[in-house]
Amino acid sequence: MSSTALVVVIVVVALGFDYTNGFHDSANAIATSISTKALTPRVALAMAAVANVVGALISVEVAKTIGGGIVVPAVGRSGLVIVLAALFGAIVWNLGTWYFGLPSSSSHALIGALLGAGLAGSESVHWDVLVDKVVIPMVASPLIGFAVSYLFMVLLLWVFRKANAVRANRNFRWAQIASAATMSFGHGTQDAQKTMGVIFLALTINGDLAKGDDIPFWVIISSALAISLGTYSGGWRIMRTLGRRIISLTPVSGFAAQTVASGVMLATAHYGLPVSTTHVISSSIMGVGSTRRFSAVRWGVAGNIVVAWVLTIPAAAAVAAVVFYVLHPLLK
Repeated sequence: MSSTALVVVIVVVALGFDYTNGFHDSANAIATSISTKALTPRVALAMAAVANVVGALISVEVAKTIGGGIVVPAVGRSGLVIVLAALFGAIVWNLGTWYFGLPSSSSHALIGALLGAGLAGSESVHWDVLVDKVVIPMVASPLIGFAVSYLFMVLLLWVFRKANAVRANRNFRWAQIASAATMSFGHGTQDAQKTMGVIFLALTINGDLAKGDDIPFWVIISSALAISLGTYSGGWRIMRTLGRRIISLTPVSGFAAQTVASGVMLATAHYGLPVSTTHVISSSIMGVGSTRRFSAVRWGVAGNIVVAWVLTIPAAAAVAAVVFYVLHPLLK
């Protein structure tokens, strides 16, 4: 297989990963809105798909981090095989966690897979970038989401303590539509960027682009459309976990969780930090739930989610390393 043909395969597989990312993570933006009946499932998915496209067109900072900040494969076929193996590793983990309904991180699956394939191919890893831009934000972002959503929920409960409950719930359902759209927009500024970064990395390895070049528009728009199509196809298994199994949400708690999560997503995207939408919204839901009483959160379900978070990077890395060892002799 020629290098050009290998790049074409990588682009197709990368867009396939982007699609799985969309249906895997569609729950992040809209599960709370659907569970509180603020939106019907198909309307919510359509809105999320459109907002994803807009978000993906706004910023490329996260794409730059993925496309050259973490793993630097050598120019040539060996480097392209590393990228292809990483994509397969991330897709396998995405499909596995989707099957079991676990809201793990597609972002960290891809990062872990790049790391595993890079180490298998004896390529250099920027460990300082990995720690500063991945590990620290990975730990900090859900903690921030939990704490801020808890405080925001307490504030809302105090401000609207004398409001008519029926009228307040109706108004917060309307507010949830806006917060769900913002969350989807934030998802586009984060997750679609990862696929852009991988395609850009493949193009630079093949010599089609230089490292300092702008990301081509066709890469941006194809990544945006792929994740939006995946979003519209839905991720019902994970949607049930986020919308119902962690805690029974109300319109005000759903609005609070979405608002805080979208704020965290947009802030981190601005600084090129590839954090997980799954981590942030899940921890935000736990935060708002804890304002009722600590036992209101189903911590057993939450514990399973945390286990998936911890396993994502090493598991995806291991799968990608195995795929590299299988593909490398075949594609020499």
